[in-house]
Amino acid sequence: MIENNKEKIKTRIKSGIQKNRQIIKDKFNNFFEWVKGADLVSLKECNTNEDPVRPELDNEFRTSYGRKIYGVQYKNEIHAIMCFAFTNEIPKSVDELDKLSKDAFLQSTLRGQKVGKIAIAYTVWSKKKGGGKLIVKEVFKMIKKSNHLNRLVTLSPLTDMATKFHLRNKAKLVRVNETTQNFEYIK
Repeated sequence: MIENNKEKIKTRIKSGIQKNRQIIKDKFNNFFEWVKGADLVSLKECNTNEDPVRPELDNEFRTSYGRKIYGVQYKNEIHAIMCFAFTNEIPKSVDELDKLSKDAFLQSTLRGQKVGKIAIAYTVWSKKKGGGKLIVKEVFKMIKKSNHLNRLVTLSPLTDMATKFHLRNKAKLVRVNETTQNFEYIK
């Protein structure tokens, strides 16, 4: 009888392990399914209350003077958002970003509407695991294809989370400012 119970327990354990392997495999495949099927899309606006980095910036700020909002979309749902401005210099603060992006926008009238040479990502957030990394990758690809942009630089808060995110995604620290830090994505 003891032998019989041991066999039953072994069978249950094996069955449980196989079931858990399948669950993990399915979750892993589902994760990569959404990443493979996601598209980078331009947005007219975003819910600024969801922005954990700069919720104080309204949609007018995010879309005026050539500034853009991009999202990673999968099955008509936005899973990550990045807002950026175009400048010719790297800003040290949001106020400086505002001034430099306005200046680059005004200069663009002389250059056939090509606003700035540097894309400054000033906020990025994700609603789904992997979304932040994916949007950085997709925006970087878009910038490399551009005929007037030559750099993707961040205007990030001085937080461990921001530092770890950018370093994990292969960005290089450019400088630390009084209230922000700048990272650059290269290749």
